[in-house]
Amino acid sequence: MTTAAEAFAPAKINLTLHVTGRRSDGYHLLDSLVVFADVGDRLILTAGANLSVAVTGPFADGVPTDGCNLVWRAAEAAGWMGRIELEKNLPHGAGIGGGSADAAAVLRALHGPNPMGDIGAERALERALELGADVPVCLSSLPQRMRGIGEQLRPVQDVPGLNLVLVNPHVHVPTPAVFRELMHRENPAMQHCEGWDSGPAFLDWLGQQRNDLEIPARSLAPEIGEALSALDGAILSRMSGSGATCFGVYDTMDVARNAARRIAAKYPEWWVQATRTVGSDARQVSRATT
Repeated sequence: MTTAAEAFAPAKINLTLHVTGRRSDGYHLLDSLVVFADVGDRLILTAGANLSVAVTGPFADGVPTDGCNLVWRAAEAAGWMGRIELEKNLPHGAGIGGGSADAAAVLRALHGPNPMGDIGAERALERALELGADVPVCLSSLPQRMRGIGEQLRPVQDVPGLNLVLVNPHVHVPTPAVFRELMHRENPAMQHCEGWDSGPAFLDWLGQQRNDLEIPARSLAPEIGEALSALDGAILSRMSGSGATCFGVYDTMDVARNAARRIAAKYPEWWVQATRTVGSDARQVSRATT
């Protein structure tokens, strides 16, 4: 890489999240359609003799600047030394990638389309998975079907770009606690996750899917239900990941922006963001720099 490089870490949105089983080691098996938004964190990497992390941005508070931060661990895994400046624009622990997206952005900035260097795709995937279950899927910014514990990835064609409003009521729901509340761990996988001939057909299919973690997360944090209700006028509203961020799908970007302004005015303490996701025909997140 050059002496300094910039990277964009887009928000990861689980449009669906089906829990299909549990392995003997305790890891849950998932089936999820993942897309990425045009809002996210930004990073600047400058090569140097020592590794350091500096965090700024609206969500800098509480973000570690040592080996507990995934960007630090990603740089170490790639054998890189230098300064990482992280502008934290996404709430952390929110079900939209956060640290995983940041770690993946570091790997992309260092090695482009071949994360972890010339060690082979299988080993690269293993090392990315060691950083976190969501890191492998975040290495790409295009729609993907993610299965297993995050290691089984397949690009999904014909996914349109979506106009979303993201809402986070500023509550933290630890992922392990959400899984403990899950009543049924062997649920049906997604069916026919491909082949839509139009945007309406995709949205009809999407409405038939689910997030199996939404009910247990709402039992721990009733504010999630309030956030979903606030997304009035949406074609579809659902929680992303293990929460607490929720998304609403709107007809147009203007409608989404108006909804975001209305929600932010009513709930000024919430994080509210109108955004557009990247569809299957896009090569990269438009604001990314790698």
